[in-house]
Amino acid sequence: MTSLPPISSLPHSQDSTLTTVLDLLFEPSPPLRTLSLPILRSTTFPSYDVLITAVNAQLTALADSDVTTLSEILCSHPRLGENKVDSEQSRKEQAQLQGGEEEGRKLKSLNGEYEEKFPGLRYVVFVNGRPRPVIMENMRARIDRGDIVAERKEAIQAMCDIAADRAAKLQT
Repeated sequence: MTSLPPISSLPHSQDSTLTTVLDLLFEPSPPLRTLSLPILRSTTFPSYDVLITAVNAQLTALADSDVTTLSEILCSHPRLGENKVDSEQSRKEQAQLQGGEEEGRKLKSLNGEYEEKFPGLRYVVFVNGRPRPVIMENMRARIDRGDIVAERKEAIQAMCDIAADRAAKLQT
């Protein structure tokens, strides 16, 4: 599936279709599937944006109740600048982060510093065409802020912004 099915068809779709939809919008994540498949099966959403808002609410609730599962979901996103990226959507998004070898080394170092500062989290940001230096400035600012609660919120919002962008591009 390289496009999303009509939103109205989701409650009547097979689990394999619903799983593919979640994987296309977010990233392949068994914990996200476990969390969100029940609402995809039982709710008719008027749009993919409303579906993404519902998932955002689920993830936000996890931030208050189960940060381990939330971290597993957030870590389904590849590290920025990583060579091995599983999903086609992430490969395309990461291709926007063009830069030289030196910037690549800095980005790798920042990823490590971020993950050391925030154990169990991965830096998630909606790149949206911004160049590497701008993204790295954002990562540095978030590391320096040192607020894991704010990081969880920003990562959830970034995941949902990415999903909304993907939905807009993948709708038939």
